[in-house]
Parts: sequence; structure tokens; C-alpha cells
Amino acid sequence: MAGFLLIFLLVWGGVLAAWLLFARSARSAGADKIASRVLGAPEKKKARSHSARAPLISVEDQTTGKWVLRLMRRFQLHDRLQRLIEQAGLKWKVARLVHLCLALFLAAFWLGWLLLPGHYRAAAFLVGAAAGSVPLLYVASKRRARLRKFEEQFPDSLEFMARSMRAGHAFSVSLEMLHREFQEPLAGEFRRAFEEHNLGMPLDVALQKLGQRVPSLDVHFFVSAVLLQKRTGGNLAEILDKLAYVIRERFKLRGKIRAISAHGRMTGLALTMIPIGVAAMMFVVNPEYLTFFVKEEVGNLMLVGAIVLQIIGYMIIRKIVNIEV
Repeated sequence: MAGFLLIFLLVWGGVLAAWLLFARSARSAGADKIASRVLGAPEKKKARSHSARAPLISVEDQTTGKWVLRLMRRFQLHDRLQRLIEQAGLKWKVARLVHLCLALFLAAFWLGWLLLPGHYRAAAFLVGAAAGSVPLLYVASKRRARLRKFEEQFPDSLEFMARSMRAGHAFSVSLEMLHREFQEPLAGEFRRAFEEHNLGMPLDVALQKLGQRVPSLDVHFFVSAVLLQKRTGGNLAEILDKLAYVIRERFKLRGKIRAISAHGRMTGLALTMIPIGVAAMMFVVNPEYLTFFVKEEVGNLMLVGAIVLQIIGYMIIRKIVNIEV
């Protein structure tokens, strides 16, 4: 079994590497030149004299991981993963993420099958699942960090737009000035919204797409306020100032709530880790004591039930202490 998994892993990696090399070599120079003109990307000869700038429109590579992309679209996972990667600010492709998860799963499963004792080889699947989820957890972590940084910059950007509009600039001009005065990720998102509007997209559609790319309640407030002011009229600069004040007050209240609920979060983490720590110590001290949960059918049911109840309890505690503001 272990030899079969090793051969399968080597063959799969070799086929994937060969396909990547073939896909890269199949691209002609004329197609790259046309794509650079359409996407607005700088040519290779002028790349040294101009700073690197991300293209406004990106085209997905349909040759790499064609079967994986087709499978993801069948299960309606492609768009979700693509949106997750885009919100994380990564330049990955969906096929690359899926291949990485599959490679880590197979490698960890094979190592677990070889290293674990005979009675515990069924746990190799759990080891592989944990290793295969690492890329997804990394992308989710990058997404949370990027959204957190965006929310920290957002009140200052609203006040900046309000000041620029009081100085006589139009709203679209203030969007253009944002990506010059602020850093990523806020600068890139507003630059994309401005360039979409500058290329002919209606302003309300560009702002709605901004709200879809940045799933934040503050951004939804901003988009709704701008669209409502566009339809009914009013002083947009004053609206933006008040919205920035409300967002800052929400940050203060959120910080107080996190400080108060810190004890509940630590309690939930401790209650979750205690059974895991006890099981690890018993596995080291007396492994035969845990063979009941692996050999016997009743032990398997008890183990699965304990894990499910532990996860449910942790999720309930997280739901209690996670108070949205």
C-alpha cells in the first residue's frame, strides 16, 4: 500500500510538472504581445524604466489544471475559491491552490501510513486532511489580515475624500487621489474601482463590485450612502465625515467587547485543548490503553462521538463570545 501511494505521488507530480512546462512553452510571443496590449501590461523592454503595476483585467489561464477547473466548476467551488484568493490579495490560480492541497494531502497521508503503528494507520487520513487544509488556512489567514488592514485605513480614506470634495474635486477624482495617497490594500481596491469607472462602467456598478470584493459592513455602508446621495441629493462630504465617525466608534466598542470576552475565548480554547493533551499523554505513557478506541467498533463510535461533541462545544463557545458590532 505504501509503495503504491509513493508511486502514485511520483507519477502525479511528474505529469503535473510536464504539463506545466508544456503549457508555458505553448504560449507564443504574439499572443503575449496582444495580451499585454489588451491588459495594459508593460512590455519587457520597458519593464526596467517603469514601476511594476498590476493589470486592471486579469485573464485566467485555462491550460493549467484544465481538469481541476472543470471539476471545481461542476461542484460550484471555482468562483468561491477565486473570490477567496482575490480577497486575500494573492496572485494564485485556483488550479494551483487545489494542486497544492492535493499534494500535501498525499504526502502527509503516505508519511502517516509509514510512521504510524498498524492499529493507528487509519489516522493517516486525518493527518493528510490536516496537511491538505494548510493552504486553505493560509489563504483565509491572509484574507482576514488584508480585510483588517483595509478596515483600519478606511475611516481615514473617508475623511480624505470629504476634504477633497470640500476643496472642489469631484467624487471620481477623489477616488483617483486615494490610490496615490494611501497604501495597499485600500489603494489597490479604490484604484480598481476608479479605473473601472474611467473605462465606462457606471459608478454605482463599480462601487457595488467594490463591496463584493471587500466583504465589510463599513464598505457596504459607504456604497449605500454614496448611491443614496446620488439618487436623492445632499452633502456627500458631510455624510462621509459622519460615516467615518461612526466607523471609529464601532472600532472602539469592538475593542472593549473583545477585552471583556477575552476570558470566554481563553476558556473555550482551554476546554478544547485539555482532551487533546490528555490523549497525547496517554498515547506516550500507555499506548495500549488507547487501542480500544481503534480496534473495537464501540471504541470507534465513542471516539467519533467525542470528536464531534468537542467540535460542537467549541463552536458554541465561539458563537457566544463572538459579538458582532
